[in-house]
Amino acid sequence: MISAKIHVTLKPTVNDPEGITVQNGLHSLGFDMVSNVRFGKYIEINLSTSDVDEASKQVEEMCKKLLANPIIEQYSFELNLPSS
Repeated sequence: MISAKIHVTLKPTVNDPEGITVQNGLHSLGFDMVSNVRFGKYIEINLSTSDVDEASKQVEEMCKKLLANPIIEQYSFELNLPSS
């Protein structure tokens, strides 16, 4: 079993209205040092395999086909084998 931890965020050139709203909320609460907020998604997936290369290929395809919109979003992931 391999677990994948996937982060999906808007590309830097894409406006992030949710991030702006959170930043404004933080400022109104007195957190004036906050200068930029980008919002995203975090996804965890377990894969029934011990083949890291195959798991990586599968997660890459999942991100490209469903989990991220390649036009406006970027993604990264890490794979973790279970601890013995």
